[in-house]
Amino acid sequence: MDPIEKLADIYGTAGYEIFEGDRSVSQTAHALQTAMIAEEAGAGAPMVTAALLHDIGRIINPKDRKITDSGGDAKHEVVAQKFLEPWFGPDVTMPIYWHVAAKRYLMATDPAYQKKVSDGSHRSLKGQGGVFSAAEADAFLAQPFAKEGVDLRRWDDLAKRPDAETPDFGHFAPQLRASLTK
Repeated sequence: MDPIEKLADIYGTAGYEIFEGDRSVSQTAHALQTAMIAEEAGAGAPMVTAALLHDIGRIINPKDRKITDSGGDAKHEVVAQKFLEPWFGPDVTMPIYWHVAAKRYLMATDPAYQKKVSDGSHRSLKGQGGVFSAAEADAFLAQPFAKEGVDLRRWDDLAKRPDAETPDFGHFAPQLRASLTK
């Protein structure tokens, strides 16, 4: 199966689950909102693709919900990175990998950000390692694609509106196709 068709199928079926306590949108709606925000920000195809696919690890891992609901960390960013690597390069997979650490970074470095984060993100922060120390924040930002991970995190946090109107998954197919490496 074509990778774009496979991804569309995942988001068109399993992606419609709603979870994480305070989230009032499905994983698919959240993905479409995040990609739309990235597109509106003028992001290139790899970052729009990363925005669309950043939480696919939550959808494809059958244990994610149980682990997350119990306060643990299912490492959805790692699951996503490994799942997507056969098709996409690091310009897509690494911002996805870093978007969880980016929350830890922003919580450490941006007091205004701390006030904007949802209750669910605050709850999951502990399981994800908590707020970075100053040294951890500096080390994080020095990593390749970490800044892109921070951009993705900010878009991610804005993309939880139940009333948002978005394009459908097919709208993003050209960005997905342009980002394929294999």
